[in-house]
Formats: sequence, structure tokens, C-alpha cells
Amino acid sequence: MAKDTLPSSRECNCFAVRAAARHVTQFYDQLLAPTGLRTTQFSILARLKRLGPLTINTLASDMVMDRTTLGRNIRPLQRDGLIRIETTASDRRAKELHLTNVGEKRLRAAMKGWSQAQARFETAVGRRRAAALRTMLAAVAASKFAPVERGTAR
Repeated sequence: MAKDTLPSSRECNCFAVRAAARHVTQFYDQLLAPTGLRTTQFSILARLKRLGPLTINTLASDMVMDRTTLGRNIRPLQRDGLIRIETTASDRRAKELHLTNVGEKRLRAAMKGWSQAQARFETAVGRRRAAALRTMLAAVAASKFAPVERGTAR
């Protein structure tokens, strides 16, 4: 392939989304750091608080993550007593995540940093543009646009 036919990073949707995600994540992580939580861990605790106990598969799907990645993120939360994992009564193979009282307390403490990050982001980008961005990204995540299965070409 000739060099002049390669797309620039400005033309690649994936690069643009990932670069922005890394930038925003680093910023939120910085403001959450005093609580010992990273952005993904904060999101896990917030979802468990808002939705109640969830199976690992349900939470992974809700967060658009694979189980392995979710597993790496919940291990420190379990180790630190912020969540507990129980076998579900209906299916002994399924594991359900529960927010603990310690987890709720840490989540409340992390809300200060999260709120600061939200406010600074909306100041920099604009409240309406930030809301429109969230709406657009939610639509992308919910779209039929999906990964190609390994070994198949489309």
C-alpha cells in the first residue's frame, strides 16, 4: 500500500474515539485517585448502587466489556471489600455482584472527584455539547454495528 493512501489519524473513527477516551479517562482517574478508585471501578460501583446486584455477565454486557476485562476490574474491588460475589440461587454457575456498605461509603467519597471531573469537562466542552456527545456515544454503543467474529470477513 502506498504511503499516500494510508488514512491519517484524523480520518480514523476508532483512533479518534480511543484517543478521546484515553484523555478523558486519565482526567477522571486523576480526580478519583484520592479515593483509590479508577474510572472503571467507579462505574462498576455506581451501576451496582443504581441497579442492585447484577450477574457478572449482565454487568459486562451493560458496560460493553468482556468478562475477562470485567474480572480484572472487580478483583481489587472484592479484595478491598467494596463488593462481594455470591452464587445466584437460580443458577449455581452464575455469580452475582453485590455492593457492600464499605463500597457504598467509598462510592460516596468518590462522588466529589467525579462531580469535579464532570463540571470541568462540561465547562471545557460546553454543557449542551457534552450532553449531545453522551447521547451520540450511547447510540453508537447500542447500534447494530458490531465486531466481526474471528475468522470471518464481512
